[in-house]
Amino acid sequence: MADQRAELTWTEDQIPVSDRFDDPYFSLQNGLEETRHVFLAGNDLPARFAPGFRIAELGFGTGLNMLTVWSEWEKAGQTTPLTFTSFEAFPMVPEDMARALAAFPELAPWADRFLARWEGGSCDLGTLHLEVIEGDARQTLPSWAGEADAWFLDGFSPAKNPELWGADLMQKVAAHTARGGTAATYTAAGFVRRGLEEAGFTVTRTPGYGRKRHMTRAIRV
Repeated sequence: MADQRAELTWTEDQIPVSDRFDDPYFSLQNGLEETRHVFLAGNDLPARFAPGFRIAELGFGTGLNMLTVWSEWEKAGQTTPLTFTSFEAFPMVPEDMARALAAFPELAPWADRFLARWEGGSCDLGTLHLEVIEGDARQTLPSWAGEADAWFLDGFSPAKNPELWGADLMQKVAAHTARGGTAATYTAAGFVRRGLEEAGFTVTRTPGYGRKRHMTRAIRV
């Protein structure tokens, strides 16, 4: 396990904020709806679901994105495993995950199953094969042997966590994306979009969630 854990402060309405990056883990308005708007709709999910589908993510955080897409996978009637790989430098302890996820009772059936089994690393949940790779993604992603059909780019704000948005890392994301695969993120920062374009993605700026005017969608051509 990694030596460094997430250091948190909790807002009055029980939203975890990273002390290291001074940024909340999910939308102050509605984290679940933001995940659906940005990462699911941004990757044309669940319409693209098919047996063997693979998702990769930068920034596991509370596990909210994973739980949201896993719940939609099962609701869509998929019975084979969804593969979900996430890269996380500062993992959150399960107790803090549980506290954060309590804000989303709609996901409780999936959160309960996940938290009952989760000890870090890999976890087989039947219809979900989860792997969280701990450490700096700039070091861990290049040696990853996998490939994704969809990416959730969900690091902390590029202004506060630029390490997770650099052009070199976007090149590695592209190298681990299937042809025709997609990526989506809540940010529309120019340097992020340029990095994705330089890596071989076709990039579009689309309406964001809530107060965020724009977000980014990308397709590997």
